[in-house]
Amino acid sequence: MYSKDMLFTVFIVLISVSILAVLSISIAALITLSPFRILVGLLGFLYRLPLFIPFIVTAQMMRTFLAKNGLMNNAFIEAGLLTPMETVSFLGWTGIIITFVWKQMAFSTLLISGAMTALDDSQIRAARNLGASRFRILCQIILPQITPSIGVAMVLSTVTIMSVLSVPLMIGTGSPTMMTADMAFRINSYGDYHVANALGLVSYAICAGLAWFYLRQNLKEKGAV
Repeated sequence: MYSKDMLFTVFIVLISVSILAVLSISIAALITLSPFRILVGLLGFLYRLPLFIPFIVTAQMMRTFLAKNGLMNNAFIEAGLLTPMETVSFLGWTGIIITFVWKQMAFSTLLISGAMTALDDSQIRAARNLGASRFRILCQIILPQITPSIGVAMVLSTVTIMSVLSVPLMIGTGSPTMMTADMAFRINSYGDYHVANALGLVSYAICAGLAWFYLRQNLKEKGAV
């Protein structure tokens, strides 16, 4: 009965985390390697904004921004880029992904940029002196050393996405939906805690492997493994 919703949840999580990883690494790399301090300061201010906004507020903001007659489409119409008949609603799975990525980007970027900053700067300077490009420095020097930190950021983002209720309820358009919405529906509509608990157990099983990686990484950093 809920197999489509389970697959939909996994699909949303995988796509969101993949986009999140690319954007977070890109922003962190710009902050770490860019010589333009004004750009870095502006970028640092912009990407941190979602960090202080609750998920339910984010969902309402995105609902009014991504709707067919929302702020984004109205801005395009006023700019002459679209006509009212050409506008498209992004509510649904695309809107859910956009919301999750935008909301979690600040958190994951902070973790990744912190890991980049903690690296020995002499390695980067030596690579630059030998003529390495910034892209090569990122791919061959920085990323191999911070892969565990990237993994931790993605694990924590995945668990957060799996636990949010407001976003699929307010931006989703019906069926299929995420398992958090299913659990809320079974409890609020039928008082059916048995099915809700079963869905929660499935969510826990999905996150169990990620939890193992996170705990192992923490122990490794403390020298216990």
